[in-house]
Amino acid sequence: MYYGSGYFMLFILMILASFANMGVKNTFTKYHKVRNARGLTGAQAAEQILRSNGIYDVSVERVSGYLSDHYDPRSKTIRLSEPVYDNPSVASVSVACHEAGHALQHENGYIPLSLRTAVLPAAQLGSKAAWPLLIAGVILSLPMFINIGVIFFSFSVLFQLITLPVEFNASSRALRMMNEYGILIDDENKHARKVLTAAAMTYVAAAAIAVGQLIRFLLMANRRN
Repeated sequence: MYYGSGYFMLFILMILASFANMGVKNTFTKYHKVRNARGLTGAQAAEQILRSNGIYDVSVERVSGYLSDHYDPRSKTIRLSEPVYDNPSVASVSVACHEAGHALQHENGYIPLSLRTAVLPAAQLGSKAAWPLLIAGVILSLPMFINIGVIFFSFSVLFQLITLPVEFNASSRALRMMNEYGILIDDENKHARKVLTAAAMTYVAAAAIAVGQLIRFLLMANRRN
């Protein structure tokens, strides 16, 4: 009964995650059509935040893809997707300033970001090794493999959970600075909040799915043991 409940819970979480992903795409598309009053592109907005905070060793680059924006703490580079880098929309500026928020976290030694960076290698290894171990454990009826697979997968779940405060804090910084530096004005700041809130929900959904998967694997391990 509990094993079936685990599948049902995961199914519900995946549906919610699909809605969250559709929500961020729809919200971004809506406000990507709204030009900000100052005509700043995503790249220009990110540069303004960096320079206003005395950060000159972080570069801003264009990358291919759709909403593939991210900050790389190893190379100290903000990478903005093509719809964000050159576009003067409210959505583009919101996303770019969010990534600049990550750069400020790095500069200020924000502990959750440091923890996420430290956990990343283990999370990457865990996501790759967990499934083969779990599958082998089920097929060969080896509970030890399942248990080890659960441990490996736990690192991926930990990464997802640490990601939540990192992303929420970056959005909070972005919203404050966009208003403080006059990057967006009046209702534009309200629109920016909608964009970043929709994006945050995708991280919440991803974390919920990861926890749901872990619970299912724990039930599997308990059943096999």
